[in-house]
Amino acid sequence: MGLLLCKWWTVAWMALLHPFYVSVTEVTHNAAKKELEVSCRIFADDLENTLKAQYQTSFDIIKPANRQQVEGFIADYLSKHLQLTLDGKKIPLHFLGYKIEEDAVWSFLSAENVPAPKKVGIFNDLLYQQHASQINMIHVMVGGQRKSTKLDNPKAGAVLEF
Repeated sequence: MGLLLCKWWTVAWMALLHPFYVSVTEVTHNAAKKELEVSCRIFADDLENTLKAQYQTSFDIIKPANRQQVEGFIADYLSKHLQLTLDGKKIPLHFLGYKIEEDAVWSFLSAENVPAPKKVGIFNDLLYQQHASQINMIHVMVGGQRKSTKLDNPKAGAVLEF
């Protein structure tokens, strides 16, 4: 019992010393609207620190003095680090906004006039420059079928077929 407790304590202590870094991106094809709906969940402190370093500025992402400026930073960052191709064609994503939920930032993007794809290509290197152990989870839903993949830094791309 003592050895088991010691192992548990060591694992718990290591988790505190080496936090994990993860984002979750969900891509849903809305067939009725012929629209691609994208949401991306990133821990607020990780995203804020990344944006501060990237844009050489200071702000509070949870209670920004200038929300429009912060939205611009997020939109620009996502456009460079999260990209989709459908059936080999790059799809421009339009940033809709973000909201804070507990300790996370949910960012929302969309693309219009998108037919149901057979192949969804994903490029996602969110936070890779800041965290060598970053993991980006991807969930894609097309035609009621859900497929998922995990991208471990430095792997930044995947293709899901439907």
